[in-house]
Order: sequence, then C-alpha cells, then structure tokens
Amino acid sequence: MPERPDYLSDTTAPTTTFAALGVREPLVRVLAAKGIASPFPIQVDTLPDTLAGRDVLGRGKTGSGKTLAFSIPMVSRLAGELSGGKRRPGRPVGLVLAPTRELATQITAVLEPLAAAYDLRVTTIFGGVSQNRQVSALKAGVDIVVACPGRLEDLMKQKFVSLDAVEITVLDEADHMADLGFLPVVTRILTATPQKGQRLLFSATLDNGVDKLVKRFLKNEVLHSVDEANSPVAAMTHHVFDVDGVESKRKLVERLASGTGRRILFMRTKHQARKLARQLTESGIPSVDLHGNLSQAARDRNLASFSAGEARVLVATDVAARGVHVDDVELVVHVDPPAEHKAYLHRSGRTARAGSAGDVVTVVLPEQRKDLAVLMRKAAIKVTPVRSTADSAHVLDLVGDIAAHVAPAPKPVPATNGGGRSRRPDGAQGGRAHSQGGGARRTRPGGAGRTRGGSPAGGGAHTASAGGSRSAGGSRRRQG
Repeated sequence: MPERPDYLSDTTAPTTTFAALGVREPLVRVLAAKGIASPFPIQVDTLPDTLAGRDVLGRGKTGSGKTLAFSIPMVSRLAGELSGGKRRPGRPVGLVLAPTRELATQITAVLEPLAAAYDLRVTTIFGGVSQNRQVSALKAGVDIVVACPGRLEDLMKQKFVSLDAVEITVLDEADHMADLGFLPVVTRILTATPQKGQRLLFSATLDNGVDKLVKRFLKNEVLHSVDEANSPVAAMTHHVFDVDGVESKRKLVERLASGTGRRILFMRTKHQARKLARQLTESGIPSVDLHGNLSQAARDRNLASFSAGEARVLVATDVAARGVHVDDVELVVHVDPPAEHKAYLHRSGRTARAGSAGDVVTVVLPEQRKDLAVLMRKAAIKVTPVRSTADSAHVLDLVGDIAAHVAPAPKPVPATNGGGRSRRPDGAQGGRAHSQGGGARRTRPGGAGRTRGGSPAGGGAHTASAGGSRSAGGSRRRQG
C-alpha cells in the first residue's frame, strides 16, 4: 500500500478515536485513565489490520507510538478470539522480542495495565540478573512474555519455556536487534513459534537483514510507514555548537545541563559517562548515569530517579539510545558525536517524542568538524554550525531558566581505629588505607573505586568516598 506522509506535517489529516478503530471498551477506558484520548498516526494506520489478525510491518521512528500500536491488538486478540482458556506453565500465548532490557522493561510497563483489564499475566525476561524469578513466573503460568533474545533462548534450551502455543509474536526495533547481532537467535526463536501465528514487526529501517526476517516469517504482510526511513522528527530542532577546545566544551556542557527540564547527555564511553555524571552532581546538577557497567538494579534505580525528576540529567552511552522511553525530555546533547548517522538519529529520538517539541545539540571540537559534516549529511539534517561558549546568547536562550543548585550528598569518611586501618561497616577491620586521609578505597583513573577485595563499588546515584568517587555499581563489561 502507498506510504503515508508524515502525520505531524499533515494538518488536514482527520482525527479519530480508539473506539472507532475497533479497540475494545475496557482497553479504551485504560487508555483514557492514562490520559491517552486519541491515537497516534502509526496506531491509526495499523490497528484496523492488527486487530483483524493480519501480519503487519510497521515502520516509524522512535517515539511514534509503536508500543501501543502492538500492545493494544495483542491484548485485545488474546483476550478475545484467541482466548485459549486456562493459562499453562511455561507456554505463553503472546511474545514480544526487544533488543535491550531497558526497552523490554518499558514495553512491559505499557502492556501490564492493558493486560490487567482482562486478567492476563505479563512477565519480562532478560539477562544480567538471576533467572530464578523469571523461571518462577513461567512455572506459575504467564500469558505474554516480553523478552530479550539471548536470555529467552537460554530458558528455551533449559526447557523452562516453550513457544509452541504462541499466537502473536512481535519484534520491536528489529533494526537495532540486527545492529547488535541478534538476528541468528531471533531467527531461531521465530522458527520455534507456530507458522500460523500472527506476526508484527516494527522497525525504523529495513536494512542489515531485517528484510530477510520479513520475507521468511511474515505472510501477506501489510506495510504501514508513518514517515520516511531515517528521517528526523519534524518537531525536533537541531543545533551544532562549535567550541575552541576541551575546557570551553566542559563549561558549555555544564551550562546545557543546568536547565530545569529533563535532558539526556550522550557520551562515547561508559568511563566518561560515569565521570561526567559525577562532576555534574558535584557541581549542583543532580545527574545519574546509564551504561553497560551497571548492574540491572543500578540501571533501574538510575532510570527511576531520572523518570521521577530526582535527577534532571541522564548521562548515557549508546546502550540507552534505544531503550530509554521517558516523556518530556526537552534536550538531548551529543557531548561526544556518535560514530555514524543511525546512532545520531536514535540518540536524538529521546526527545520530541509523540509530537512534542525538543532540541538536539551536538558539541563539536575543531578536529571533529569534518566527520560531523559527513554524518549530518547522511542523516539528512541541514544545520549551520555556530561558534559557541557557555555564555553565548543563543546558548542561554536554549537553556532557559537555570535550576536551583542542589548540594551533593556529603562525602562519607571511613572510620579508623587510629592505627591506619579502616573499619568496615560490619565491624571487621580492612587493610591499610591507600588513599590520603585514611580511606580504605583504592582509586582508579576517573575516580572509579574498588575495595581491596576487588568488588566494584555499588549503588545508584553518585557518591564519593575519601579515597575517590564511585558511581552506580555493577560488573565491569567491555561494551557501553
């Protein structure tokens, strides 16, 4: 079918309601209770087909409303014509595959209220945490599983879950799964689902092998595309701020972080993300980090702090570019320009979501200008770089009101017994201090501390010890 033009720029597009699209009344009430009164374009386009049981290929940028576009028909059909009666242990009837645990968690948060209207159970499966709770949920019986491919396949091999009863399968952000190298395991998972089942695939692009999935697993699919592939969001304003050097960049980034609204700052490496979040917090701007070195508990804690507004700034690596779905992010800052244009678009998609306006700033050093020009051309974004400092009028105008300074938590001073040995909280004595002032922590470059036993510093928001700073903890990994 012909592709539909960008709804946001189509002022003549007719409005409609969920009920008019065939959404069941209990689900309409759940949506209304959450303040969702009218559907977004991709929902308008896809719901008539998905509710009718057709395979659908939905193409739309992040923030276009894809999660509801597949959650509504999944719950509606599983509670209606596909209702199989009593749920069975380890045999879900609905499956959603997502590339990251953050995205899986947020999909579950959207699905659960809808599923509760029909007493359907939803569980989330991903790696990085113990599988015991996930196995227990499967044994108790679930209707819908939202999963990352790797852990799901592990549980399939251990015979804790079978996909032979799945009626509806969804692949969300299939292009990102391809980018992460998940297509082989995704292919094996899809092969384990019944051929007669309904399959919905949502993706911003159809490259890197996603088209092969479409050809192999979707039957007579209907293509719905709200916008052109890789196109920037219409409500998003892009800026490129040229700086003279590293110190000028540091001051500019701090200024950009100092506003009252939510903002996400993207870095290339997890070390730099952790360091910047700590520096901003110490300067009175509450910030948390998100990267691959954090445990799942720390990730959840930091995201919750950012979502609740306790921390106004999230400093992230590209691990968060697809998985963070927080409303009202008014500014995205590419502190480090990304390596390629798709990453730029996915990072930028954290703002200007679902029709809201937002700004995207890229801070560029002199040696980065040439590469950035190539990247922006590939991303089809035209913007004129502007020489900028922290005190430039256009910067101050973009930042707006400055948030009140928040004093960082006082640095804890480890107790000593007077002999140069620190005393652990449980009363046991530690080894001799290696940091000035009697602290028992060894410092690493950038301030990331480890105890003498080698375990990483844990916790959520950034705190500092006498022997150095520490960030939200987790096992050390190679990827951001």
